[in-house]
Formats: sequence, C-alpha cells, structure tokens
Amino acid sequence: MRTIYRTLFFGMVMCAAVPLSAANLSLGVMTGYKGGLGFSGSATLDGFARGFPLGLELTLSHVRMDPGSPEQARRIFINDATDGTPEKTGYAWDIEMDFLYRVHVLELRDAFVYVGVRRSMFTANFRFIGGNEFFDIQTEQWGVAAGMKASFPMTGRVAFLVKLGVEHHFASALYGHDTSYGPNGEIISGRKNYTYADADAAINQPTFNVVGMLGVSFGL
Repeated sequence: MRTIYRTLFFGMVMCAAVPLSAANLSLGVMTGYKGGLGFSGSATLDGFARGFPLGLELTLSHVRMDPGSPEQARRIFINDATDGTPEKTGYAWDIEMDFLYRVHVLELRDAFVYVGVRRSMFTANFRFIGGNEFFDIQTEQWGVAAGMKASFPMTGRVAFLVKLGVEHHFASALYGHDTSYGPNGEIISGRKNYTYADADAAINQPTFNVVGMLGVSFGL
C-alpha cells in the first residue's frame, strides 16, 4: 500500500505543478474487464509540456480475479493437511502510467493510442473453513501495456470513455507465510521439492491480460 500512496502523492504534486491554463486536465472512472472485474480512477493531462506531442495518464485500478487452487497453494506454501472446506478470493491493485498520442481514426476527434508501464500488487487469499488455515500468497510485478482509448463528448465537460488494450506482467517472486519461490530459482523455506513453476501453476498471478473498459470523464 505504501507504493500506492507514494504514486498518488506524486500524481497530485505533478497535477498541482502544471497550470490548468497550459494543460487540459480530466478525471475519469471506468469499469470492465482487466483480467477480471476491474474498477479504475484516473487523471489525464493533455498539453502539459509545450511542444510535447504526448498526453500523460495516471491510473489506480482494483481488479477482482481467480486466485488459483487452494489445495495446491496449501501444499506448496503451508503443509499437506487436507481438512477444512476451501474458499478463495483474489485481487490486484494496479498503478498505471500511460503516454497517449492523439490519432485520427474512424472520424473520432478524441482518440488516442497509448503505451505505458504497470506496477501490480496481487494477493491470493485462501481459507479452509473448519481446518483453521487462513493465508495470503502475494507478489508484486512490473508490466507493460498498449492499446487505444476514445472519448465521446456527452454534455458540458462530461464524456463517455472506451478503452481497449493488452497488458503483460513479468514473472516475480511468490511469497506467503514464511515461504517464497522466485523465478530465478531462489527458494526460501520451500516445501519438499516444489519449484517456482509449481507455485506459479497453483497461483494465478497476472500475466497476459486483455483490457476492455467503459466509463466517464470529467473535464476540469
């Protein structure tokens, strides 16, 4: 969560440092599919630097997703117990920074292609009801993204948003309880002869996501 707070602080400082007369600032909210049901809030600056052809967008997203196999996660990270009824939840907080370039396609006035970077903080939560076993498996990943975003004016400063794209997150260490498995082969307090490949197969950490989201923006 500290990473989220630092990024939000950086975004607020940056927005405050840019005169509104020199840039178009808008705030947006979106929902849709992003490897799971996602919700996001963003701040977009267009024309924040004189002569610079790209806009800048900072986004914070929350995505609900399938975390993986409770039984495999228990064996690989905790123990070989089999008691209890398994339950699971999974989610990720994504910090996104994109550069936008205005394009003219299908007679759309406000259409952009974007490329950017991602920082994803993923948590898989597993519970074995009646088995007294509750634990989280977590990972933090860097990623890259590309896609297209279009804005359709509605009324006043309000616009309808459509966003389509793809994201790729790079492999990172999975850790939970006192155990971790790294993609470089580093294992701390591993169980039996399990490897990173076993842990990665059990946990659905973000890898390749297709993004399709809708929302609204408010110009300031």
